[in-house]
Amino acid sequence: MSPWTSRLDHLFVEHIPERVVSGVLYVSLSYDIAIHLCACGCGHRTVTPLSPTDWKITYDGQSVSLSPSIGNWSFPCSSHYWIRNGRVHQAPQMTDEEIRAGRESSERLTRQRLQASESGPASAARESRWERLLRKIRR
Repeated sequence: MSPWTSRLDHLFVEHIPERVVSGVLYVSLSYDIAIHLCACGCGHRTVTPLSPTDWKITYDGQSVSLSPSIGNWSFPCSSHYWIRNGRVHQAPQMTDEEIRAGRESSERLTRQRLQASESGPASAARESRWERLLRKIRR
């Protein structure tokens, strides 16, 4: 396995390229998604959907941060790291129980956020991310 990547340069794009290069975080705001190759060097594509219930991106004019952490527990590497100001920070390895608890907590928070947003008066007028994506693909 290759050594860990210590930084990710961001590249804002309309469409994610077929060939993703190591060390680059591709960000498509049009499609609310960021993609990079796993920072551990295993070569797996890491996809982070951008939304209030998934990952949040912060751009300070020079570098990009993603929150929360990236947990690639479905990959053989099981890597876990943060992307802060373009730098990759390895996080401690988590146990299977910690991963399960984290996933359950994340799913619970997502359900709560979705329920809260759906109860608002403008919810019928809002278009979901997937509806926007389908509309753009159909064009």
